[in-house]
Amino acid sequence: MFKAAGGLKLLVVLCVVGSNATVTAAQEVGPASGSLVIVGGGLRDLTILEEFVELAGGPHAAIVVIPTAGGRDEYDQYCPCLRQLREVGATNLTVLHTKDRGEADSDEFVAVLQEARGVWFSGGRQWRLADSYLGTKLQDELWGVLERGGVIGGSSAGATIQGSYLVRGDTETNTIMMGDHEEGFGFLRDVAIDQHLLKRNRQFDLIEVIEAHPQLLGIGLDENTAIVVRGNSFRVIGASYVAIYDRGRQLDSGGVFYFLAPGDRYNMQTREAFRMRTTAEPLDRVVEEVWPQR
Repeated sequence: MFKAAGGLKLLVVLCVVGSNATVTAAQEVGPASGSLVIVGGGLRDLTILEEFVELAGGPHAAIVVIPTAGGRDEYDQYCPCLRQLREVGATNLTVLHTKDRGEADSDEFVAVLQEARGVWFSGGRQWRLADSYLGTKLQDELWGVLERGGVIGGSSAGATIQGSYLVRGDTETNTIMMGDHEEGFGFLRDVAIDQHLLKRNRQFDLIEVIEAHPQLLGIGLDENTAIVVRGNSFRVIGASYVAIYDRGRQLDSGGVFYFLAPGDRYNMQTREAFRMRTTAEPLDRVVEEVWPQR
């Protein structure tokens, strides 16, 4: 548990990163097996969901959808959370939901996950997912999905819950970055994930989190944009940008975060980014230098 106004256009141009790790070489960040699809909310590009379904095993793969972040007492098989998955051809969908931690910790409730090849978390408030499922058998079975080579995905709240540090987890408001819920599911270790980044002008919000917890890697995703994680690396897909916040590095011009575009790749273990469309060498305009004091 863990208790700037510059021009955006300029920051987008400076999509760069350095070459030396700030985490130990032995530290794994992503899951050892399986995949993650982490979406910054506002999902309209169905090719993102198509990739999720493909990673799960195709249209007939068993996929469990967990809409608990939305806050309703009940959800059924007519849940709107299934619509886009059906649009991309998924046919074997099951809705799983409870607000009762005791139920989430029961063998009967989690049995459906033991055959699942994919799990999708829809949006809402991420603290609701933590309240219902953190430390229960459901969380254990999520790891089981990954260990079998399956995929876990989510959008908005369903993105943030996948990190180890839970931002915007306060029950009163989503504008508090370090609130009364600070622990996520931890599929990405020592990572804090924010969403709706540029659409809601949130690009500066992760700075205070990383300054308070400098060991964390901050990942901010704009809407309709995703990262696809395999092991310690991810690839950016979708329509917009992903921002990286690394306390041990800054842009050579003094900026403390930088953007990755669709097609770019990032190694979370070495904290290196690669623009694979043009070169296999790390991007080179981020220097290994601690952020200046504010």
